[in-house]
Amino acid sequence: MGESILVVDDDPDIARFVEVNLRSAGYDVSVAGDGEEALERATEIRPDLVLLDVMMPHLDGFEVAQRLRKNPQTANTSIIMLTAKALSSDKVTGLQSGADDYIIKPFDPIELLARVKGTLRRAKEMRNLSPLTGLPGNIRIQEEIERQVREHRPFAVLYVDLDNFKTYNDKYGFVRGDRLIQGTARMIQDAVMANDPGGFVGHVGGDDFVAMVEPETAEDVAKRVCERFDQDRSLYYEDEDLDRGFVRMEDRKGVEQDIPLVTVSVGIATTSKRAFAHYGEAVAVATEMKQFAKRDGGSSYAVDRRAP
Repeated sequence: MGESILVVDDDPDIARFVEVNLRSAGYDVSVAGDGEEALERATEIRPDLVLLDVMMPHLDGFEVAQRLRKNPQTANTSIIMLTAKALSSDKVTGLQSGADDYIIKPFDPIELLARVKGTLRRAKEMRNLSPLTGLPGNIRIQEEIERQVREHRPFAVLYVDLDNFKTYNDKYGFVRGDRLIQGTARMIQDAVMANDPGGFVGHVGGDDFVAMVEPETAEDVAKRVCERFDQDRSLYYEDEDLDRGFVRMEDRKGVEQDIPLVTVSVGIATTSKRAFAHYGEAVAVATEMKQFAKRDGGSSYAVDRRAP
């Protein structure tokens, strides 16, 4: 079955009309006749989307939307309000209640399906984004690399990783650690945009990133990331640590250790030297090159130049 949708309307004819059209489009549809039933069914089936009538007795759509948003089990469910009113105040109230979109009755089946598809697509895209950086996450990264492989396109994968980041987090705290991650994401985006505007940047998680660009621009992107990171590093450290060139911290046994400042390492795998059969192969080579880059000390990159 397709994505699940809960239709909530106290008019059985309208509910049936919507249900039939959504089922014919391949969606898994459930129906509720009032607000209380809607809340029970939503908690039970955890739908991807709720089509919610505004004007219902006892519990109107606005209140149902607010309760869905407050419930951790349904907080991320998409909501489209169905309303017979075209007043701006009703639209605003619906959006403030937590709705993602609204449709004014009477509506055309084509418009209904278009709104449903658009809302579900946006929700899927949001789930696949890193909440910290807003960049595409693992699913989108894999899809993008697999698409390039499948279409036999020339490409380069850059695996970007921060060195000594755990020590930074321990010394300065998670809030400043998150800022460093976000700053690194912007540096990579800027470098890709400057060299290959059609490139792709994703956030694997933590301090790991992946970029995809044309093979001939890969080294320029990596070099720019390394240079920019070293230039901006002073924004994230206290002066005393910058002056020393390292962070002094105690280990678990209370022994002081001098840990180098955070640097960036970039591993590059490119189709210039070999063809990749699948996503995992390209990432494995880029990861291996990243480990070579880490050996150099400081911010650096390494390119796979080996023949297959």
